[in-house]
Amino acid sequence: MLDETLRALGDPTRREILRVLRGGDLTAGEISARFPMTAASVSHHLSVLKEAGLVRSERSGRNLVYSLETTVFQEFLQQMMQMFGNKEDAR
Repeated sequence: MLDETLRALGDPTRREILRVLRGGDLTAGEISARFPMTAASVSHHLSVLKEAGLVRSERSGRNLVYSLETTVFQEFLQQMMQMFGNKEDAR
């Protein structure tokens, strides 16, 4: 899971998509409209984020609505803190 999360977070467009979703759930079209690239490219980025467990999608009529998967963020941060620790732990 950590490798997939790091891969997904390694791309600036995917990080920006996550920032956008912090404001609330959006359809794929609403997300795509915020980026200067094709809808297919945005869809690819959303797929990578979904595979990494960072976002989830739910069908609403004809639209896919994306939202953040916050529990994965929490797990990721916990793993990073364990890997790198902090200066207080080193003492």
